[in-house]
Parts: sequence; C-alpha cells; structure tokens
Amino acid sequence: MATGDQSKKRKQHYRPQNRPVKKKGAYPLKPGVQGFFISCDGGREYQASQEAINVIDSFFEELMNGTDTKVKPGLFDNPINKKVTFSYSEDDDEDEEEAEGNNDKEEEENKGDEEKKEVTEGGDNQVNEKELASEGSCEVKQLVETETGKDKEDEEKPKNGVDEPPRKKACLEEAIPLAKVNENAEKSIDKLIEAELKELGDKSKRRFMKLDPGCNGLVFIQMKRRDGDPSPKDIAQHAMTSAAATKKHMSRFILRLLPIEVSCYPSEEEISRAIKPLVEQYFPVETSNPRKFAVLYGARANTGLDRMKIINTIAKSIPAPHKVDLSNPEMSIVVEIVKTVCLIGVVEKYKELGKYNLRQLTSTN
Repeated sequence: MATGDQSKKRKQHYRPQNRPVKKKGAYPLKPGVQGFFISCDGGREYQASQEAINVIDSFFEELMNGTDTKVKPGLFDNPINKKVTFSYSEDDDEDEEEAEGNNDKEEEENKGDEEKKEVTEGGDNQVNEKELASEGSCEVKQLVETETGKDKEDEEKPKNGVDEPPRKKACLEEAIPLAKVNENAEKSIDKLIEAELKELGDKSKRRFMKLDPGCNGLVFIQMKRRDGDPSPKDIAQHAMTSAAATKKHMSRFILRLLPIEVSCYPSEEEISRAIKPLVEQYFPVETSNPRKFAVLYGARANTGLDRMKIINTIAKSIPAPHKVDLSNPEMSIVVEIVKTVCLIGVVEKYKELGKYNLRQLTSTN
C-alpha cells in the first residue's frame, strides 16, 4: 500500500499545478452533429481521416462550382512510347558522317566561287582604280555625316547633361504602372493566403473536422453547414456516382462512406423525435410519388439495445403512402449506433452503388 501511495504522489508531482493533463487529439463524437460516418482499415484511422477530409472537400467544391471530374475513355489505353537515342549510338555516328560530307562539299563550292570572283576582277589579282576611288569617296562621305550628326546632338543636349533621352523615359513610364499592378496583385494574394491560414488555424471556422468515435476502424468527419451548402447526402451521393462512373482510385484506407444528417442518444423517444425533420424532407405525407424504403441497422460497442425495437420505431415514424421494401428499396435509412450515440442518415441506390463502399466501386476486378 505504501508503494502505491508513493507512485501516486510522484505522478501528481510531475503534473502542471497538480492538474490532470488534457487529452490531445480529436474531439469525441457526441449527439447533435452531422457529417460522414466512415469505416476504414484497422489501425489506419488517422490516415483515413486525412484522406476523407481531402476527398469530401474536393467533391464539395465540385458541387459548389458545378464542375464534374470525368476521365476521357481510352486516355491511358495506349501509352506513348518515345525512341531514346544516346550520344554513342550508331545512328548518331552515321549522322555525323553525313554532316561532315556535306561540309566538305560546301567548302569546295565556296572555293570555286572565290576563284571565279578573282578572275572577273582583273587579271593577276588586281583591282580597278575606279572601284578604289569610289570606295574612298564613300568612306569620306560617311565620316563627314557622322561628324555633323555628333555636332547636332551636342547642340540638342542640355548644358547640365542630367536628363535622360526620351526613349528611356517612355520605357520607364510604361514600366512603373506595370510594377504597381504586380505589387497590388502580390499583396492581394498574400492577404488571401493569410486569411485561409487563419481559418485553418481556427477550429471554429473549419467546415470539415475529425471527431473520435472511440472504436477501431471507424472515423467520423463532422460537417459544419453554412447557408447554401449542399447536404452530406448530396456530397456522398455525388462521390459514389462519380467513383462508379470513372473507376478512379481516390483513397487507400477508406472503405465505406455514409452521410449522417441527425445524431442523438440511442433511445426510442430520442430517435423518434430526431428523425422528424428527415421524414418531412424525404418522406412527405402529401405526395403523388410514394417511395419504397428500408432500414439498415448497425451497432458497435453497444449490446444493450434491441435491434428490432429501433427498426420498428423508425418504420412507424414514416407516414402511410410510403411502404417498406427490403428487396428493392428506393431510399435507405441508415442507423449506426456507436457506443452511446445514434447516427441516422438517408441514402439513395444503396445496393446499386456498392453499399457506398469506395474501394468496391473503384476496384477493376
């Protein structure tokens, strides 16, 4: 007993101001959040959460900007092969020999042309006196013109000699506004980068944030919706349809990605109260197109609940025109219970889209 008391005292002694150290890492999953419930490879929760944030953010931007990422068919079917030649290859030797032969021919032709010119100028390599005289007169004229031009320039220059020529002034005047524009653009870019960094540093302004569900192989990404943002259901459905269409590999550790729009405590009263906004949105009473639905139930780290009671409470909350169809449902209500939190979401084409499994949709087998 004495040894145990001593160890406790030592542990308390090393804590700052005798207070327990705060837990580092993601915030725990609590009721009242919405986002994405993700299953991943065991032991790879951190990597899967980083991948999930990047994937969800990319599809969110596509929905906001109205752009779709589509891969052209047959783009990577025929790889582009290029012929590589080295300096010591036979082709280069042949090219060098051909180039040397052409150079020899050109030198011989030039020599013949020079001999013809010498003969036409006069016998025995002599030049006519008239040509020399004309050349001399041209040189004298050029010298006179250059001297007169220098005198005029000296007269036009100011006495101080400080002012620059007009051409340089014009260039500088044009360059000054361009430099100002570039400086303003750089300042605006720097301000935008600083604002983005501040938003990333402030956790309250992040749109997607990781929460810790407390179970191995599970990740939850919280989404803080703003006015005009698409719902988690729209983002998840867009991600699955694009993955099924392009077969593009998006992540390494993510398995299933399910949208969650409501979360509460796992009791019959709380579930029936929390599911009302979803029922009004996706299963209206007055409709000419009744939908077939099914309830998908899953529980982790919680064995004290009755599965059929939870399913019946959800099925009873759906109004009469809509019917249950387990074989071919149009809408599926996802219910995932993790410890003491119940997560509820609605998905379309659950079976057609590979049960919202990214790895299954992007696999080529």
